[in-house]
Amino acid sequence: QPDNGEQALEIADQLISSGAIDIIVIDSVAALVPKSELEGDMGDSKVGLHARLMSQALRKLTGTINKTNCLCIFINQLREKIGVMFGTPETTTGGNALKFYASVRLDIRRIGQIKEDKDNVTGNRTKVKVVKNKVAPPFKVVEFDIIYGQGISKVGEIVDLGVDMGIIAKSGSWFSYGANKIGQGREAVKTLLLDNPELAEEIEAKIRTMAKGDADVIPVDLSGPEDGDDTL
Repeated sequence: QPDNGEQALEIADQLISSGAIDIIVIDSVAALVPKSELEGDMGDSKVGLHARLMSQALRKLTGTINKTNCLCIFINQLREKIGVMFGTPETTTGGNALKFYASVRLDIRRIGQIKEDKDNVTGNRTKVKVVKNKVAPPFKVVEFDIIYGQGISKVGEIVDLGVDMGIIAKSGSWFSYGANKIGQGREAVKTLLLDNPELAEEIEAKIRTMAKGDADVIPVDLSGPEDGDDTL
């Protein structure tokens, strides 16, 4: 672990310049402490040190990143400005340089918890907004599940996109695919797709086809259970 912010960014610059890596993640900007702040006493006023550190580093890193095509990801934290009457009081640490240099900026927030039962939390419902994008239209918003120990839930995305595109029908709390009900509640449908990967792959293929605009998709009728109940 680097001893200070300058050392961390210098190491990042050397790694990027080497061309040996394709992705580097700096976690986090808020934790990059300038050397002079570490050497000073507690309570010393060090105005603008963090912002100057980031501004100088980004001027140096930009050209290197452009030459090597390395993806450089900076993770930051939110702070609140004092005395803001109008507009959002939220801001990010490290000054404005990173906001200007970044090609893409994502605002990532937890909007809820995913629970198996009343007390067992298994993940977070997450909302991501593209607040800046130099390479594609900005301001897109997406929501997805992050499951502890697994990452982003693929079956959760299949359910959400399937409903949005009309491949999976939703009536109240019931979800249907074709002429068959596949579960009551979103979590039940996710469990069904995890247990039936062929069905998940079929729905995913139709989502990809519709996303490309190749053709209209008509859900395939699935054979129901032997007892005559149409619930899988």
